[in-house]
Amino acid sequence: MISIPYWVFFILLFGSIYAVTRTLFLPSLRWFFRRKVNKLVDQLNNSLDIQLQPFKMTKRQALIDRLINDPLILAAAEEYIEEKEVSQTQANIMVLEYAREIVPSFNAYFYFKVGNWLARKTSQLFYRVRLGFMDEAKLRAIDPKSSIVFVLNHRSNMDYILVSYFVSTKTAISYAVGEWAKVWPLQSLIQSLGAYFVRRKSSNSLYRKVLERYVQMATSGGVTQAIFLEGKLTTTGKLQEPRLGLLDYILRNYDPQTQRDITFIPVGINYDRTLEDRSLLKTKGHGGLKAAGIARSLWITFSFALKMTFYKIIGRWYRFGYACVNFGAPISTKQYLKETQVDYANLNKADRFTVVEALAFRLMGKIGGVVPALPVAILCQVFLQTGGEQQDQSEIKNKFFSFVTELQAQAVHVYIPRGNIDYTFAVGLRMLILRGLVIEDGDMLQANAEETGLFQYYANSIEHFKPLPEK
Repeated sequence: MISIPYWVFFILLFGSIYAVTRTLFLPSLRWFFRRKVNKLVDQLNNSLDIQLQPFKMTKRQALIDRLINDPLILAAAEEYIEEKEVSQTQANIMVLEYAREIVPSFNAYFYFKVGNWLARKTSQLFYRVRLGFMDEAKLRAIDPKSSIVFVLNHRSNMDYILVSYFVSTKTAISYAVGEWAKVWPLQSLIQSLGAYFVRRKSSNSLYRKVLERYVQMATSGGVTQAIFLEGKLTTTGKLQEPRLGLLDYILRNYDPQTQRDITFIPVGINYDRTLEDRSLLKTKGHGGLKAAGIARSLWITFSFALKMTFYKIIGRWYRFGYACVNFGAPISTKQYLKETQVDYANLNKADRFTVVEALAFRLMGKIGGVVPALPVAILCQVFLQTGGEQQDQSEIKNKFFSFVTELQAQAVHVYIPRGNIDYTFAVGLRMLILRGLVIEDGDMLQANAEETGLFQYYANSIEHFKPLPEK
């Protein structure tokens, strides 16, 4: 017998457990889950309209290594060293940090088994979710080898969830997400869903090059992406002019003769109520509302959640009306360049930027053309036309019907719940009365003068009627 101190025994014991776990248990566990994921991917590729690309299934570390060793990144790092007078080590550390921040860690099992379930339940908890329009024939005609990019208007942070919910049976989408989501544990969750983070306000040339190269690698790898062409949430309800950053990255080194086609699919989103409407209006000088501080914003959010929970318990919970998504006809980049007779691969920087800008405005116009007109938005337009005067409900109803007819005559996608125009008017009016935006006095109705900002916000979502003018 050999006697040893207890502390030596426990060190040997834990060391043995660690060695067994690392050499036997963990590899077996990884093999087990990898086998399940591979089996799931095979099943998904047989059922999805757009298959999961090998690039998307590549291990995250392999993508990071490929990115940081990209010749263009190495050249950009050399330029940065000369410009900022930093060491090679510092530049390499920065590149690695940026790559780790940007490159996602897509998990197919989590995306389809957990993420899609959460998207479906969350969407249905808050809204009556509807698919308004989708040109199935044109979408099926898309070249399966092309890189697909969904281009969306940005009304709410629910946009991410809503669109993922609708395309979950067709493909997996990779989003560009702002810095607001870089908090634990949200950051890891979002990366596992295939999203990548973007520092939208960063002017660091090295960071922009790393982001640019990742976007180009993903595009050339056929990854299905979704970008908000406006770049940020609309604070007025109106469609905003397009931002060119990500679109320029996607197209910057594009050669239509040698590379796969890039197909853009316009997506229009609208809500009877956006969760952030009052917060978006609380910017200085807009809607008569003053911006709230962080503490005040947190308190408002907590109070809202508590109030909704209370209504749910006592049976007075109403969902926030309709959330509707329309998918427009796809636009082929190769076909667009052919129609405009542009030799994109040989353009200089200034001419390339002009082409990208023209395409961006064309896409924004197509997005505007498929934004759905929902009951609340139409009613807000009607009430704004009354000038705040009290009017009979039947008179408001007649104006509502006339406006719907006018919109339909202009080929606007008006969503009519249950195909019943009377019900459409009733559900829109109920939402406005419940929120206190409309004051009801018997058969008389009047817009609440204190809520003009909200009326304008929702009316603005369909103010354009037609696509924005192309440049």
